[in-house]
Amino acid sequence: METFVLAGGCFWCLDAAYRPLRGVKSVVSGYTGGSAANPSYEQVCTGTTGHAEAVAVTFDPDEIPAEVILDAFFTMHDPRQLNRQGNDVGTQYRSAMFPADDRQREIFEAARDRAAIIWDGEPVTTMEPLGEFYDAEDYHQDFFAKNPTQGYCMAVAVPKVNKVRARFAEYLA
Repeated sequence: METFVLAGGCFWCLDAAYRPLRGVKSVVSGYTGGSAANPSYEQVCTGTTGHAEAVAVTFDPDEIPAEVILDAFFTMHDPRQLNRQGNDVGTQYRSAMFPADDRQREIFEAARDRAAIIWDGEPVTTMEPLGEFYDAEDYHQDFFAKNPTQGYCMAVAVPKVNKVRARFAEYLA
C-alpha cells in the first residue's frame, strides 16, 4: 500500500473523485501544511493556520499505478489557479503535493510536468514537506456520498467526478 497526500481545492471533491477508482483502499479528508496543531475546519477556513484542505489517498500500486492516482489529481482540479479552485478562494484551497520521501517527490514532480502539457500552462502546484496530517471532522469524511444532492456537490463535485470517471474508466471499481 502507498499513501499520497494531495491538496487541490475543497477536499470533498478530491474524496469523491478518488473513491470509485479500483485499487483505492481509503480516502481521508484532512488538513496539512500549516502551523496550528489539530486545527478545526473553522480555523482552517480563516486562512490563518497555513493548512490546506487535503486528502490522504491510500492505494494498492498493484491494482492502480501511482501515475494514475497523480494524473487523476491533475484532472480533477485546475493546477493553474493560485490559492483557489473556482469560487473557493484562500490558501486552504491551494494546489499542493506533500511527498513523504524523495521517491514520492520525484514521481510528484513528473506528474506536475505532465500536467503542464495537459493544461497548456504552468501549474502553480507547490511541493511541500509532509508534516502532520490531521483528519478532518467526521462529517467531512465521504461527504459527497452522504450528501449527493447538496448544492455544492451537484455544482462542483459532480463535474470533477465525471471528468475522472471519463478519463480513467478502465480503473473504475
